Amino acid sequence: MNYISTRGQAPLAGFEEVLLTGLAPDGGLYVPEAWPALTADDIADFRNRPYAEVAARIIALFTGEAFSQAQLLDIAGAVYGRFDHADVAPLTKVGAEDWILELYHGPTLAFKDFAMQFLGRLFDEVLARRGERLTIIAATSGDTGAAAIDALKSCAHVDVVVLHPEGRVTDVQRRMMTCVDAANVQNIAVAGSFDDCQAIVKELFADRAFVSQVRLGGVNSINWARIAAQTVYYFTAAAAVAETGEGVSFVVPTGNFGDIFAGYVAKKIGLNINRLAVATNANDILHRAMTSGDYAPAGVAPTLSPSMDIQVASNFERLLFEVMGRDADALRVKMDGFKRDGAMRLSAGEREAISADFLSYATSEDETIAELNRHFEATGALIDPHTAVARVAAQALRQQGALSGKVVTLSTAHPAKFPDAVMQATGTTPKLPLAHRDLFDRPEVMTNAANNTDAIKQAILASIEQKA
Repeated sequence: MNYISTRGQAPLAGFEEVLLTGLAPDGGLYVPEAWPALTADDIADFRNRPYAEVAARIIALFTGEAFSQAQLLDIAGAVYGRFDHADVAPLTKVGAEDWILELYHGPTLAFKDFAMQFLGRLFDEVLARRGERLTIIAATSGDTGAAAIDALKSCAHVDVVVLHPEGRVTDVQRRMMTCVDAANVQNIAVAGSFDDCQAIVKELFADRAFVSQVRLGGVNSINWARIAAQTVYYFTAAAAVAETGEGVSFVVPTGNFGDIFAGYVAKKIGLNINRLAVATNANDILHRAMTSGDYAPAGVAPTLSPSMDIQVASNFERLLFEVMGRDADALRVKMDGFKRDGAMRLSAGEREAISADFLSYATSEDETIAELNRHFEATGALIDPHTAVARVAAQALRQQGALSGKVVTLSTAHPAKFPDAVMQATGTTPKLPLAHRDLFDRPEVMTNAANNTDAIKQAILASIEQKA
């Protein structure tokens, strides 16, 4: 299995290199040189299989010779054995043909655990083989950072640096990062938005001397291994709700486009998916791009669903690469123009190609609050605001006739990670699972930094020198 860059100016890379580097040296994102394929019989065989077994078989399609099937099965068993539900990614039926896919039963109560826990094991294995150490950097809008820290805190060959936007994550999200006592973890609160944090990460990766100096790697959803791991639950969900292999649609609360792109990958390699619906909040750049061709950041508006408070969706580049016929030269021109002008126009042809697989809907704050309350009153269960955004979209798109048949909505976080929003809407405060009940009694450790790439660079170097 070889990988190419979306911008076409990086050499072919194997899975190990893609895993360790994250971003391609030409600034592009890695994608498989050719898509692997599963047959209908392969997919039917996933039905009633343990989640770890399905994960090992699907991820093996992307690792090539870097890992054996037996190694992947051992890793998957260890990783998903930590989840607090026997089904790992259980489904709850909420309508005649509607389900919620619960992706918050991992150690940090968010869907990021599915990929991040797997990455941690892969990193340690590859780095041990090579006798190397890696500095992982991640920007987070709330959940990626906690998932990365939990997955990497025990890794013998990894240091992890997490940037989060100061004051723009919930207290629970922040403490799940800053209350972890591990010598290889550095938390930095940046005076800016998630997009600012993400831009800093990209600028650090563009500094080839710095990348080499600290052996920089990434775990944001720019890292292809995360996309591969997230692809799995689309297969297990479809196997559970579509027993005869009929098509299923998925509605995904979307910020950085990684989680829903994993669904697109599942479809590319053989899963029968009818539609993939992008559900956004007020930060609706993806909805605007898909409906009018306007891919222009409009400033990040703080919302009740902060993990989606993003205006530059990194993984959208991967989709553009596909809909532009994998023309890396044309995409590079488009992305250079976006960096220069701060805006991008999608052509009618590009929008038409996207619409073959995707729908979109932008949910207001009032709709989010109303859905949190409606769902609680109808079912007695609490959902988090990101799930509420997606449920609003699912119901609206179904009413419009844009969605039909079996629809699975991804529930990406435990409601206890967003207690203020849930309490505001329902009058009920969600409880943290027992393992996290002492979260607010633990001491916090973090560094505050200006919204400046050089300031972050110096903070990382200082931390490394202190450990030396």
